[in-house]
Amino acid sequence: MRVLREGSTGPAVQLLQLALNRAGFGALGTDGIFGAATRAALQNFQRSRGLVSDGIAGPLSHRRLLPWYTGYLVRRLVPGDTLWTLSQRYGVEIAAIELANPGLVPENLRVGSELVIPLPFPVVPVEIDYSSALVNYCVRGLAARYPFLRTGEFGKSVMGRPLWMLQLGEGGNRVLYNASHHANEWITTPLLLRFVETLAEAFAAGERIAGYSAAEILDYATLTIVPALNVDGIDLVTGELQQGDFYANARRIAAAYPRFPFPSGWKANIRGTDLNLQYPAGWEQAKEIKAAQGVRSPAPADYVGSAPLSAPESRALADLTRREMPDLTLSYHSQGEVIYWRFLNEAPPGAEAIAALFGRVSGYAVEDVPYASGFAGYKDWFVQDFGRPGYTIEVGRGVNPLPLAQFPRIWEANLPILTLAALVT
Repeated sequence: MRVLREGSTGPAVQLLQLALNRAGFGALGTDGIFGAATRAALQNFQRSRGLVSDGIAGPLSHRRLLPWYTGYLVRRLVPGDTLWTLSQRYGVEIAAIELANPGLVPENLRVGSELVIPLPFPVVPVEIDYSSALVNYCVRGLAARYPFLRTGEFGKSVMGRPLWMLQLGEGGNRVLYNASHHANEWITTPLLLRFVETLAEAFAAGERIAGYSAAEILDYATLTIVPALNVDGIDLVTGELQQGDFYANARRIAAAYPRFPFPSGWKANIRGTDLNLQYPAGWEQAKEIKAAQGVRSPAPADYVGSAPLSAPESRALADLTRREMPDLTLSYHSQGEVIYWRFLNEAPPGAEAIAALFGRVSGYAVEDVPYASGFAGYKDWFVQDFGRPGYTIEVGRGVNPLPLAQFPRIWEANLPILTLAALVT
């Protein structure tokens, strides 16, 4: 997290405002503008923690706010601590503490040992803009609350940021979900992260999700979720990346293609390669089509790259796909409320019926990809090389990046798709 002070803007400020609200130090609007009210709330927090109350969120303040970024804290036990006293102090159910601490013996809490304490709010926010840092915090928080959730890095972005995967379940039906190939389609990232949290919470409580037993889902399937492939691009679009060499280079790239508004029109990775035009499924055709449309060099969108899988992000996802060998994939994009299901005339067995089911439960249209956009995508490559069902889901309507006001509708339409994808093959 960068140093924040009065006058700072962007997703980091929104997260700071949200954390101060979560910690009980205000009812701040999460507008991403560090003004007087945010400064006063931060000063009150700093005083409560014995910090210099300068109203500047530097490294020490960020460390003290970490529990309200991630949704959990680590408590070193002192005499008198019991699960009941801890649940009362932090406003969390005893069952949640037990879940986060496998092997815990409530009758044998040892002074000086450490416990993970989940805090009483969801880990995944859906009301603030996203950034690579927020993705990291969500992954960290979900892993702490739900130890049965497996997490790990499967690669690095151009800027060296981790590409995260989360995995649930032990079943033989393997499904891979991915989001945010395109930077200005980042609203799909909280969609997948919220799905992980909702499914994990239902599994832990022995409950159902979208009408299905969470326990039966995770017994039947192994789910691999990639919530944010284009983390550098997300930071650029949402305003978290505001300076430095990568930002300056992106501005130079955008200046050569003024038809793409900067940064809101940016789809590519930070070097100007469109990650969903990187896969070896008609890549040469995609190159010809995009060149005919005037894109022949790194651009905010539509540049296919120097070769298939030349971008580290798309290459890492392809490698992950080969390792996991999924039976079905879902790739989340925006916008249009439409489902695409085949590559050219290739139609894996059962794929059309599954697409129709997804359309019925979501209200989305099921269509063929327009020819000019029908090559070199992840779904195209998966259908071609694996011969298994792969889908592109375009959520929401309007101009990217879609406003978060659309998230509730997107969530309602897609929860059934996300759930059924684990069960249909």
